[in-house]
Amino acid sequence: METPLITGAFALLLFTIALLQPLARRLGLAPSVLLAMVGTLIGILATYLLYTPRTNAFNEIAYLFVHPPFNSEMILYIFLPLLLFQTSLTLDVRRLFEDIWPVLVMAVVAVFVATAFIGFALYPLSGMTLVACLLLGAIVATTDPVAVVAIFRDIGAPPRLGRIVEGESLLNDAAAIVLFVILLGLITGEHTMTGGEALIALARSFVGGILVGAFLSRIAVLLLPVMRDLPLAQVTLSLALPYGIYVLSDQFVDVSGVVAVVSAGVVFNLYGPARIQPANWHFLHSVWEQLSYWAASLIFLLSAILIPRFVEGFAPLDILLLFVVIVAALAARAVVVFGLLPVLKTLGAAQTVNTKFKTVILWGGMRGAVTLTLALSVSEHAMLSDEVSGFITKLATGFVLFTLLVYGTSLKPLIRLLGLDRLNARDEALRTQYLSLALADVRQEIETVATAYHIDPHVSYEVVKDYRDRVATAASETNRLEELKDKDRVLIGLIALADREQQLVLEHFHSKTISGRAVSRFLTLTGRIGDLTRAEGRSGYNRATRQPLKFGPGFRLAQSLQRRLGIARPLAIRLADRFEFLLVYRILADELIEYNRHRIRPLLGDRVAGILDDTLCNRQDETVQAIEALRLQYPDYADTLESQFLRKAGVRLEETAYDEARDQMLIGTELHQNLLRDVERSRRASHKRPKLDLGLKTLDLIRSHPLFADLPAKQQKAIGKKMRPQFAIPHEKLIRRGDRGDAAYFIASGAVEVRTPSHNVRLGRGDVFGEIALMTGGRRNADVVALGYCQLLCLSAQDFKTLMEVHPELREHVIKLAAERQLMNADPGQEIEDPVVPQFRTEKGGEETAGKPAPNEAPEPGDVADTQSTAVENGATSSPDPAGGEAGPDGDAIENAEGQAKKETASG
Repeated sequence: METPLITGAFALLLFTIALLQPLARRLGLAPSVLLAMVGTLIGILATYLLYTPRTNAFNEIAYLFVHPPFNSEMILYIFLPLLLFQTSLTLDVRRLFEDIWPVLVMAVVAVFVATAFIGFALYPLSGMTLVACLLLGAIVATTDPVAVVAIFRDIGAPPRLGRIVEGESLLNDAAAIVLFVILLGLITGEHTMTGGEALIALARSFVGGILVGAFLSRIAVLLLPVMRDLPLAQVTLSLALPYGIYVLSDQFVDVSGVVAVVSAGVVFNLYGPARIQPANWHFLHSVWEQLSYWAASLIFLLSAILIPRFVEGFAPLDILLLFVVIVAALAARAVVVFGLLPVLKTLGAAQTVNTKFKTVILWGGMRGAVTLTLALSVSEHAMLSDEVSGFITKLATGFVLFTLLVYGTSLKPLIRLLGLDRLNARDEALRTQYLSLALADVRQEIETVATAYHIDPHVSYEVVKDYRDRVATAASETNRLEELKDKDRVLIGLIALADREQQLVLEHFHSKTISGRAVSRFLTLTGRIGDLTRAEGRSGYNRATRQPLKFGPGFRLAQSLQRRLGIARPLAIRLADRFEFLLVYRILADELIEYNRHRIRPLLGDRVAGILDDTLCNRQDETVQAIEALRLQYPDYADTLESQFLRKAGVRLEETAYDEARDQMLIGTELHQNLLRDVERSRRASHKRPKLDLGLKTLDLIRSHPLFADLPAKQQKAIGKKMRPQFAIPHEKLIRRGDRGDAAYFIASGAVEVRTPSHNVRLGRGDVFGEIALMTGGRRNADVVALGYCQLLCLSAQDFKTLMEVHPELREHVIKLAAERQLMNADPGQEIEDPVVPQFRTEKGGEETAGKPAPNEAPEPGDVADTQSTAVENGATSSPDPAGGEAGPDGDAIENAEGQAKKETASG
């Protein structure tokens, strides 16, 4: 009879949960608050029915609720992994990283502060040990975002506020549970450790959990493509992941299972969309939302049912202690919110969190199911005395009830009082303008529909009249938009562009014209554009849109690996990623320009649309310049990527055509599936990105360089052993003025600019720079900056000297070029002695005196610009292409040094 009874009780709970959802909406309460109330009432009713002498008819079902057939460990293992993983999936993790420091402060620091405040406040009054008081503090330190976030969504609170609160709860569960385990071990004597050992154990549990969760989740993500067309299998894998990680971490690896599950959810959220079809990812999210709803509701209801048992024997002293807990918890939260968050802003580690946000965060610190479950585990612990367990469970339960009944019911009025649920003046003005335009379009469509379907005019007149009146009312209020300053209207337009760009990214991803590995970066970028635009206006928009055109730390690291260790693959991958990103970035800019001209212009007017058009065109020009710089270096690869993009679009159009034919019953299901298999093969081929060859093979670069092209193959190989290929990016400073000369550089492709104090010189393919300091022994007297992508051959000082000694024809040529460079770099009227020739002069007897000044001849102190151009005439240079492409003449500089010196400098 027990199994049917449990099944029936479970069905009753689900029925209650289903009915409470619409009731909570009607009453204007958060569902979790109502669940706690109803659960408490069920617990009271079950206790009454079990112990009342009036009847015994309900004893079996009442006993089931008063003494449920589960314990705290079962609740944690069944429900906690689900809740943690699903919260990680729904969080916009990339946007959360922008507020990571406030979240970490609220999630980790606040837990320790609350534990300390509550523990030390209770210790003098409670008669309990300090560890027992701190254990209670750890239990009630974790917040529950379910009620708070539900209220935020219900009234339309700012998304950033919800992200901070959800991120806090996600991470503070981990911090509080880890701290709870350590303190529980200390109070029961299971662990004996010093304060330092406890901190080490805490850090090990945290870091170990992060590593275990991230590693196993990454493996699961790699398995997703194996189940490409099996969404049910993908969901099943995602469901097994948090349970497996929690058990493995908690029972076998001895790290925090909570932290591991959170880490796994974050990794799955970051990399999962790139490995799964958009429709399958949406299906997975829907299933997890349902599972989370069940888990959160059941854990709340089951925990609340136990509340009457927990608060049994509540004494007057307990009321005083509960008041102390409430005040201490609020004070601890206030210290963190109003004391530490402003410090983060001062240190530049976070955006400003305004006072209204901080007030809501302070009042939104509700406790819930996790606190009740931890209290249940204390009540069940055999090694704790009844006095300690009663002290902890009564106060923890009372505090949860207080936060739900007081904070939960007053949070919505507080948000409304602060005005966080209302549109600001800009959005209200935009609303009226947009409403006027939209209703006018709807009215015209209704008239068209009525005509097309032959609806009698007297029937359609009333409907059209209703819309006409609404249009007139909205139009009468559109002067609000005109009253706004141009700055505000431009901000409205920029925010609309940022939101539209995010939508365009998702549309391209769903159309499969953007790869999975690229969509994550684009979504992060569009989120940042929106945030910076809202915070800083036009300057923030420009800063956010220009940031991806720069070379980040990852690119610099890949470039360093190529230069120092000769590992070129990471650099090639980064360049290929940049190629793909820039091509899509240009397409997005084109689409935004059209969107501005056709959709924003009617809404905000010609003047504002013109400003937005200038902003978008500048962005487009900068993107095109970045693309052309790469195209000049790798034209074939650029053509291949553009061709691949068109093939992706073609595959999508082909798939759409087949779907429409099936929907119109032109083809059957079997034929449709057959055609889709061909489409899938074409799609896989179009998404296979070609490898980018950097062209940094030393021997090939030497053979293509005019200085070495005519040398015998044997000598080219010998020179190649001394040369080191180097890849330079636009605007990279290759040589700094004032440094000691340690190498000479031979330009195989690309262009550089030598920046002397008086003028600039541009050098291209076949030129050499950096050699004069090696010959004079002085310091460099100019900066050398790459104008575009460059392939260089780097030769160390000692190898350069050896090369000059072994190859007299190269030595003579370099001497002539260096002398010409000195004349070219010199200021007008400046007299320069020749410091170069003595360094490499051959004495009459044939003995080399390289490196030694001739008698009575001292070298210059090195104030000559460390540069050289084979194509300079009277110091004049041609203007380079801004993108910095491949430079100049390909003449034989060795055979015709004099002629080469008369050519104009090749431009980029």
